[in-house]
Amino acid sequence: MDTFEYALLRVVPDIERGELVNVGVLLHCRHREHLDARTALDVERVRALDAGADLDAVRDAVEAWERAVRGEGPAAVLSPGERFRWLTAPRSTVLQPGPVHTGLTDDPDAEIERLVARLVRPT
Repeated sequence: MDTFEYALLRVVPDIERGELVNVGVLLHCRHREHLDARTALDVERVRALDAGADLDAVRDAVEAWERAVRGEGPAAVLSPGERFRWLTAPRSTVLQPGPVHTGLTDDPDAEIERLVARLVRPT
């Protein structure tokens, strides 16, 4: 089993209200040099918090976050661990990382799928 860290990616359509919708999970397993993200933007949930939310801007922000996870653009010079730290740094924008949590896994890909199913796409 290896340790891993993960953080939720959250959309906060109205910063002043502070309400949020989980739209993704970022998972880092240092021992395996593994960094991955899974996202699922639920437009109806975002609209329920803010009917006037700029969904195109939210989609663009989520896509930029995914590119950084893959090491594209300016993030290309960063190691997976450095990208994880950069992406999980607190910020006051419409797209925000949640706190970092830890766990143990022998399969990071299965773990991220489990986390997304439980925390991003609840039934």
